[in-house]
Amino acid sequence: MRVRRRSAIALLALAALAAAVAWAATELTPFGTPSGPADAVVRTLVHERHAANTVNGVTYDLRGLDTLGEELILFVAALGSAVLLRHGRGERDAGERAEARPSGRTADALRAAGAALVGPLVVLGVYVVVHGHLSPGGGFQGGVILAAGLLLVYAAGQVAMLERVEPRALVEVAEASGALAFALVAIGGLVFAGAALANFLPFGTTGNLLSAGTIPVLSVAVGVEVTGAVALILTELLDQTLLAGSA
Repeated sequence: MRVRRRSAIALLALAALAAAVAWAATELTPFGTPSGPADAVVRTLVHERHAANTVNGVTYDLRGLDTLGEELILFVAALGSAVLLRHGRGERDAGERAEARPSGRTADALRAAGAALVGPLVVLGVYVVVHGHLSPGGGFQGGVILAAGLLLVYAAGQVAMLERVEPRALVEVAEASGALAFALVAIGGLVFAGAALANFLPFGTTGNLLSAGTIPVLSVAVGVEVTGAVALILTELLDQTLLAGSA
């Protein structure tokens, strides 16, 4: 009896949803008919926002609230992963982790390549984050590149150094600081410009590093948050690997 009721309720809900979708489809613009000038976004971002990279301009200006939601989703996902993995290990494993080391010997070529590429990778990641409003890139892409440095350190077999250059507390602070900075810029727009994420900084000259108002600031905030979130997940997974290898 309960199964029948659930099925009936589900069918009614699906029928109502289908009717709403059909009604909304009748209000759509006819296929092939543009709703406005095709270059409206480019003209707005280049001439009014002074952002040379229109994709980054859309991400952090025209659709900044969507980006805020995406950043918070990543923040919660990284936090949830850390909580679940730490709970699974338990406090008993905290001492064992300090003694854990990866089994086997890392190949010399891999160690050399990993150690040599860490520096250039970090420089590339910073460049991509900072120049996101001028060239392809931005906070999301650059943050992943920066977090990949952790994997290179691990590939080089420098587990002890990994604990010094990327301690867990620093990663957690970076993730929280990036998310907080984005939210503060959103509040700044509400206070100084009358709308959340509205620009309240000088736009500067298109093509210069210090231009595009709050767009590069938001890109850097996202870069810090993404770096911290991805690095936090990698660190927790690395802990699991080390403990499993020492068991």
